[in-house]
Amino acid sequence: MNYLIAVLPDRMKAEEAYTALEKEGLPAEQVTIVGRGYKSADEFGFIDPNKQARKQAKFMSFWLVPFGFVAGYGFNVQTGIDVFPQLGALGSHIFGGVLGAIAAAMGSVFVGGGVALSSGSGDALPYRNRLQEGKYLVVVRGSESLKNRATGILRKFKPESLQGYSEE
Repeated sequence: MNYLIAVLPDRMKAEEAYTALEKEGLPAEQVTIVGRGYKSADEFGFIDPNKQARKQAKFMSFWLVPFGFVAGYGFNVQTGIDVFPQLGALGSHIFGGVLGAIAAAMGSVFVGGGVALSSGSGDALPYRNRLQEGKYLVVVRGSESLKNRATGILRKFKPESLQGYSEE
């Protein structure tokens, strides 16, 4: 499936572009306006970067927390650090494991969530930002020839951005 996304400054331009695409014979079910009063970014299917970051952090913690516990336990066995003497040897080792698990959880949140937040959303974040600024997106999805026809029509409206994508 191919996508063409045009960023237009206001609702009037977006509606004019939509009407022009309709007049040129593009099927209405393949043309969408995203913006205030039309489909939202979530309804259209743009990835929410915060949701992706949480998902990535959870996935990383699934693997890192047990590893952190084992590493903390092993470190305490190796060094023999006795922070709380009343816990005894086994208690100190378990306490070291718990501290290792906490460190791993922090790593999964900061690294996993941070990386997903900054890079996992692809172009969805800039489009979400444009929508929050009050701009509108006209999205055409279909074959390559349909995308090429729509490109010529949408260029007449001088969009701020005109970007094509292909899903394979």
